[in-house]
Amino acid sequence: MDTVMLARSLFGSSMAFHIIFATLGVGIPVMIVIAETMSHIRKDRDYAVMAERWTRGFAILLGVAIPSGTIVGVMLALLWPGFMEIVGQVIALPFQIEIWAFFLEALFMSIYVYAADRLSPMLRIVSVSFVALGAGASAVLITDAHSWMNTPRGFNLVDGKVTDVNQWAAVFNPSFLVTSMHVLLSAFMTGAFAIASVAAYKLLKRDKTPRERDYHRKALFLSLIIGGVMSLMTAINGHETAQMLHEYQPEKLAAAEGLFETQPYAPLAIFGSVDEVTQEIHGGIEIPWLLSFLATNRFDGVVKGLNEFPREHWPPLFIHTLFNLMVAIGTLLILISLGALAYRIIRKRAYPRWLLWVLVATGPMSMIGIETGWIFSCTGRQPWTIYHMQTTTDAATRTQNLGILFVLFIGLYVFLLIVTIVVMHQFFKRRPVLKHLMATTHD
Repeated sequence: MDTVMLARSLFGSSMAFHIIFATLGVGIPVMIVIAETMSHIRKDRDYAVMAERWTRGFAILLGVAIPSGTIVGVMLALLWPGFMEIVGQVIALPFQIEIWAFFLEALFMSIYVYAADRLSPMLRIVSVSFVALGAGASAVLITDAHSWMNTPRGFNLVDGKVTDVNQWAAVFNPSFLVTSMHVLLSAFMTGAFAIASVAAYKLLKRDKTPRERDYHRKALFLSLIIGGVMSLMTAINGHETAQMLHEYQPEKLAAAEGLFETQPYAPLAIFGSVDEVTQEIHGGIEIPWLLSFLATNRFDGVVKGLNEFPREHWPPLFIHTLFNLMVAIGTLLILISLGALAYRIIRKRAYPRWLLWVLVATGPMSMIGIETGWIFSCTGRQPWTIYHMQTTTDAATRTQNLGILFVLFIGLYVFLLIVTIVVMHQFFKRRPVLKHLMATTHD
């Protein structure tokens, strides 16, 4: 494995680990805000218990998100010096503002955790809303740099030198809004489904009291509502993303769909494998005209194929599989959540065990969707780090022996993941929800 591939593997594995905690760190605070609001409106203490317990879990996740995010920041400088040289001159602004967003999140997190008993319900809602605002702002600002890599603006590169810098043009690059919204909506979706998974798993246990089961049913119903709405909104935003790719990254869209020839009435290819030699998709299902409609809002819209571009500029064709997996997971999450809500509302009966097992899977499914989406977005930009401006080879370090670091950091991430699971399990094992519910009842 050469130095560039090792650098990509090391940074990619670091991002894959960090994105778990970063995504939940954006999605769960929104669920806490909703639970606090429900507690205030409905005067139901169960929602207050949800908010408090979810906050404890969020705090544990935050304890891993902060150092893993720091590692990612350090790796940017060490592994991609060529890239960071341009970043420092053009798109440093979001990173600087993100410090203040994190400060806002940390400040109000401290207020919410340590002063919650002395705050009125409205002030609790306000404080945790600022936590969610800070977390969401951090995600948007970091995503801004990612969107700039896909649609760079605000500078020129002349003989390897950065000229004509306009930082605000870089910040408000063409893909900023649609990409940021996709990241936020998918994070809200994932936070909701993570909670739904836990609630469904608890309902599968036969030793739960009626009081506990009632609590978990409320948590499951609430999370399914939020998860279903956010998954639907993510899909709508995905349509806007396809149109953005059509305009600004047409070779990524073509590779995602295995489209080689430019054509109107372009079909949408579902599943199958892309054959570069024959320039066909084997084993796929084609829906006539649909890709043209998704990309242009017209069935006769012309979509560029890969043969319009130099072969060395083609993204890896396996992103077709990544794209299909991401879309399939999103579609399943919409169907599962809306189907489960309809079952509960129409039939007004407890969920059968088989459906609870399906709901347990929604949390892992949404996280796989997040990981797949990030890999698709970054891999689909190859061979560029900054689209059509700087290649990945030019951006990467020339340092040798990265393989040792790769093995060490993989070991570290596995260790941290195990520690997080153990700490989370032990923390809530010693603080059973029934004890918490009875305490609030007596209050």
